[in-house]
Amino acid sequence: MNQSSHVSRKTNETDINISLKINGNGVRAINTPVGFLNHMLDLFAKQGLFDLNIKAKGDMFIDEHHTVEDIGIVLGQAFSKALGDKKGINRYGFFILPMDEALATVAIDFAGRYSFTFDCNFNREKINDLSTELIYDFWGGFAQNAKANLFIKVENGRNDHHKAEAIFKAVAKAIRMACEIDKRASLAVPSTKGVL
Repeated sequence: MNQSSHVSRKTNETDINISLKINGNGVRAINTPVGFLNHMLDLFAKQGLFDLNIKAKGDMFIDEHHTVEDIGIVLGQAFSKALGDKKGINRYGFFILPMDEALATVAIDFAGRYSFTFDCNFNREKINDLSTELIYDFWGGFAQNAKANLFIKVENGRNDHHKAEAIFKAVAKAIRMACEIDKRASLAVPSTKGVL
């Protein structure tokens, strides 16, 4: 497992290129047409210590939906590719993160199977140029393409910016934990099946 990948995806709606190094230092260059998503992905890479380069274009003359969801899809593919056979990783990760008055709980399992649960109520339709409903679609696309079980829950919270930020930071921390090498595992696949 080299923990690095590059994934490109071009459709009639979007053109996305992502380079990822999981065991990086948080070096990042995020360039999408959605300003608030740039901010969220910037802090995601910083908190997870992922080296992350994202270049994305999309049919923003329609709205931001295709672009946001497709970035989540390609990011999930990048993690799946970088993890390879997953030998030696923790596999599971979890984090409870306070962001001022908001509290996010995240758990992830790079199981090779997809499941996604999202429990967060936003008060606003948009945070700057990002529709709050698309945070679900972003992480749902990520989980499906990373072949992961992803659980996200936000309790408390008055400010929707804080809720969103708590989610992206907590997911980063949980993924970092799940992807780290367990030295006691002797680079074995973390499953009795022998494959994930």
